[in-house]
Amino acid sequence: MLQEHFTQQGQVVLIAGGGRIYTDIAARFVASERSLEDIVASPYSKKIVQNILNSGHRAALEFDYFLFGVAGYSRVTETQLVRKRLASYLIKSGRAELGGKRQFSVVYPKSIAEFSAEVTLPDGHKATLSGRDLAELTSQWYDAGLAQGLPEEDLRYLKPQATEFKAIIGMNAHALLDWFSIRCCRNAQHEIRDLAWKMLRLCKKAAPDLFEGAGPNCVQLGYCPENSRQNKACQGHIPTREQALTLLKQHCTPEMLEKNRQGF
Repeated sequence: MLQEHFTQQGQVVLIAGGGRIYTDIAARFVASERSLEDIVASPYSKKIVQNILNSGHRAALEFDYFLFGVAGYSRVTETQLVRKRLASYLIKSGRAELGGKRQFSVVYPKSIAEFSAEVTLPDGHKATLSGRDLAELTSQWYDAGLAQGLPEEDLRYLKPQATEFKAIIGMNAHALLDWFSIRCCRNAQHEIRDLAWKMLRLCKKAAPDLFEGAGPNCVQLGYCPENSRQNKACQGHIPTREQALTLLKQHCTPEMLEKNRQGF
């Protein structure tokens, strides 16, 4: 039986991460001459974390790890999500045999569910079908296949990209800051942007020092690196990289710019 959900309704829970922060401990190992025992026993230093974030040298952030549980998102978003390789994923199987108990659950924009178009059936008859109709027909076809004993690993080939996925996601703080910079941007596809912002809000609540200033690239950099691809809603409000470079050149001497260009 078809179970329908709409985008923006996905659920994200923080399973682990936050609380005790280890970034400052990791940073101390690089510069401290104290014994290992003393470094590990050091009290937490917010100042060290802030210095790391401000410096841009963020390797120490990789020692704080976060686990998320995700449900209510489509396979469209799953495909975009796993492009982030500096992460770990365990995704609910679409292959394991569940004896017909697997839910046929879809997630799609409401506009797509309600959009109708005339189609020509294989026998030549015409029918007007909505996105919801197509999902319902696929669900019925899938159930019929299960009733006939066809394996789910074969039937799943005709499941839509709207099929819901569930997953556990693991990322360290360094990878998360990079992921937020891209996927919180207004140019990101709306469903994965919804996922990113929900993850970011959980991270800010669990570890505010690590994620102070986190967000899309414009928040972290102070300018938009999209340049000509800048989102229309941001144009005139946030300078592009090209505009920021122009301002920089206007306030730097030619001698200083030449030295930087030559690496002196």
